[in-house]
Amino acid sequence: MAADMGGSYGSTLRYKSLERMKPISKHSLLGASGEISDFQEILRYLDELILYDNMWDDGNSLGPKEVHNYLTRVMYNRRNKFNPLWNSLVLGGVKNGNKYLGTVSMIGVNFEDNHVATGFGNHLARQSSVKCGTRT
Repeated sequence: MAADMGGSYGSTLRYKSLERMKPISKHSLLGASGEISDFQEILRYLDELILYDNMWDDGNSLGPKEVHNYLTRVMYNRRNKFNPLWNSLVLGGVKNGNKYLGTVSMIGVNFEDNHVATGFGNHLARQSSVKCGTRT
């Protein structure tokens, strides 16, 4: 997983060393493009989720698929309240030998694939897989 470290203020590169990737629980890594403040809000949501999960003290921990599903619901919920979080997210991880890679857009559109990208990188790094509404 890779991400840039720049943060802009308008068209000016204001911050040059922002972290856009964070480990989530034991099994997942989250990457984000878009608004840094909204990404920080998402990280607060995830901290609460992980804390709640750890309070059960049952030896289980959230895997990447569960975290991805949670993020999908958060993004879709905020969209429906007309207050979206302006981020595109990529979540990857491995749990019990099973690899997982998924993405969520700011409006809650999500999918799993062998390779994903956000923003302009999606146009550069991925071949267009959708033409006229059908997968090719």
